Amino acid sequence: MRFRPCIDIHNGKVKQIVGGSLKDEGDQARENYVSGQDAAFYARLYEHDGLRGGHMILLNPESSPYYQATRQQAMEALAEAPGYFQVGGGIRPDNAAAFLDAGASHVIVTSYVFQGGQIRWENLEAMTRAVSRERLVLDLSCRRRDGEYYIVTDRWQRFTEVALTPEVLENLSGYCDEFLIHGVDVEGKSSGPERELVRMLGAWQGCPVTYAGGIGSFADLRLLGELGKNRVDVTIGSALDLFGGELPYRQVLSFCEKFTENSLNDTESVV
Repeated sequence: MRFRPCIDIHNGKVKQIVGGSLKDEGDQARENYVSGQDAAFYARLYEHDGLRGGHMILLNPESSPYYQATRQQAMEALAEAPGYFQVGGGIRPDNAAAFLDAGASHVIVTSYVFQGGQIRWENLEAMTRAVSRERLVLDLSCRRRDGEYYIVTDRWQRFTEVALTPEVLENLSGYCDEFLIHGVDVEGKSSGPERELVRMLGAWQGCPVTYAGGIGSFADLRLLGELGKNRVDVTIGSALDLFGGELPYRQVLSFCEKFTENSLNDTESVV
């Protein structure tokens, strides 16, 4: 269970928001934390600590008057830590190269692949041709509806008709290097992870998966490790002390390292 850092950028600032609150209209979001530091500051920190594979998300659409400021923040951060971050937010075949050339290790895609509520295989193939399978991450962030987890797009505002299942993971894994999956209903709430979702991800034995959403304590972190069978990596936002939360960043790193070293049946000495 590796710790994967995150840098979320909205309206030109590094923020942590409540996941389901993001709205394109008026560029609104319910904020948990607005940092006084820029994205480059966090990129330097994570690069210093050797934390590769984190994600940097541009939360404004290209139509937003804030998009250029948000994009500039991302570009400056990538320059500080080339090869360390995956970048998502409005990625398409025609703009992906700009982020890769700026230093992104991968690009993260959702909305371009899931359109009209369905998987657009031709778009997925176009994306893979543009950047290669090895540099593509699929964001399968989801929300619960009718007892199942459905993939959501457009900054988590729109449900698709695609339920996230082991079969879907298997079918999509041939086109990408990793999956990034937010439990959107608990994102930014520090109320614990989506247990059934994490259990399913832990049972699936495929490409790397990073989970985000609801981690607010070391007990939550241990639960994620156990349900995910030490196969699911984790990112933490609002609960981390770097973003105004109570979980000490350094202790989280230590926890993840020790949890990975220990057996799942003997984790009491981790914290």
